Amino acid sequence: MPKKRKSGGRSGGKRGRATVKTCHACGKSVPTDKAKKFTVYSSAVDYRLAKELRDEGAHIPRNKKIAYYCISCSIHRGRTNIRAKKERRG
Repeated sequence: MPKKRKSGGRSGGKRGRATVKTCHACGKSVPTDKAKKFTVYSSAVDYRLAKELRDEGAHIPRNKKIAYYCISCSIHRGRTNIRAKKERRG
């Protein structure tokens, strides 16, 4: 069988076995070097009110939520685009 990707679909290099994360959408166990990581910031304050408060100089805290997706879920949700064959190889 020919090898499709030089990296094997991972970004780990010669690190050895990667730790496992759970996919945020389907619950599948995915190695961290293969999973797609997305950071979402959320605030308890409405964005229009937050803009006014920021203009006045107030600090508004926001929550950071990190979501890991497997490849199939990230493509399905539009987070990752499928690249052309020429761009994929290498």
